[in-house]
Amino acid sequence: MKFIKKLSLTTLIFIGLGLGIFSGLIFGQAIVPVARPLSNIFLRLLRMAIMPLVVTSILSGVVSIGSGKGLGRLGLKTFLYYTTTTVLAILTGQILVNIFKPGVGANVGLDKDVEAIAASEQSITELLSRIIPTNPFAALAEGEVLPVIFFSIFFGFFVTQLREPLKEKISSVIEAAFEAMMKMTQFIVWFAPLGVFGVNAEIVATSGLEAFKSLGFYFLIVVIALFWHVLVNLPLLVKLVGGVSAYKHYRGMSTAMVTAFSTSSSMVTLPLTIDCVTKRSRVSQKIANFTLPIGATVNMDGTALYECVATIFIAQAYGIDLSFSQQILVVITAVLASIGAAAVPMAGLVMVSIILQAVGLPLEGVGIILAVDRFLDMFRTTANITSDSCGAVVIARTEGEELKDLGEPVKQE
Repeated sequence: MKFIKKLSLTTLIFIGLGLGIFSGLIFGQAIVPVARPLSNIFLRLLRMAIMPLVVTSILSGVVSIGSGKGLGRLGLKTFLYYTTTTVLAILTGQILVNIFKPGVGANVGLDKDVEAIAASEQSITELLSRIIPTNPFAALAEGEVLPVIFFSIFFGFFVTQLREPLKEKISSVIEAAFEAMMKMTQFIVWFAPLGVFGVNAEIVATSGLEAFKSLGFYFLIVVIALFWHVLVNLPLLVKLVGGVSAYKHYRGMSTAMVTAFSTSSSMVTLPLTIDCVTKRSRVSQKIANFTLPIGATVNMDGTALYECVATIFIAQAYGIDLSFSQQILVVITAVLASIGAAAVPMAGLVMVSIILQAVGLPLEGVGIILAVDRFLDMFRTTANITSDSCGAVVIARTEGEELKDLGEPVKQE
């Protein structure tokens, strides 16, 4: 028992995955009566936490940021850069997932019959109008993620406009609610090993190991897309807009990249990212301190790319053929929905849950994706902080900074 307590959640999830596969192979259909309740309980706990977590996390973020000064010219440049790189990342993932179609014919043990994705059965105009809820409480009850996000942002903004002491009182309540939801979510994700065991035991018992071949193909597509974004898209942008070599910049970013890969956390890596960008890439402290913390919170190129591929992969696995324009709607919905998953424990698991619910796909897809999510999290976090650092370089160059000796160690006097 003491040995189990010393194990990390990630290790326990991998143990659950391994035991699930092993049990499915050894016991076959006999394991299903045990596996199915475990997966159902875990998915119901997740579903219970999604909407309150979205509301409290967004309110907390808006209240803490919305009272700051206007972003001005630097803020506009930062916004334009983050928007551009996110779009490039999404397009990269979308093109590759459509060329190779990893989900088509995938036998991944999905039980539910889905004929269409709700998010694809609407126009851009309908999507935008549906974001505004006529009844926020009904949207909460029905699990409509995007209207809840809109209302939370709107309400949070007006909280920042209140006079003291009302503003402080409501802000304290919001922060306390967010902390409580964080603790609840952290408690729920500790059930993930049992949920992963149940989902994968049932998959192997009913479909065999064929499911994991399709999953391996999906994993490969995401990794290739992430590498393309980091090694082609971002360097082109840095060269064309900033007029400098991204590869020289990367040489100085190695410490931050390794840390991001190891920890799977942009926020944990943030101090190292700032240190590398200022000391090795010669970006001023003013620009680094402004762009990088914002980037660690909202600029998620690797995450956006992953969301795109994951959503379309699951749709393909259900046998749903989406046109390119329908995919754009689904991906926009997914990216907007992912806002609610920022800075939460086991963000990959929670994020996929929110996205699937937002676009209209069953939550059973969580167990499939989660089997490789931890590995993909390492790659996408590295892509996230790399894009943040490239943004600091590009914005510094547009502000007239020379960045002499880019990527070289600081010479000791």
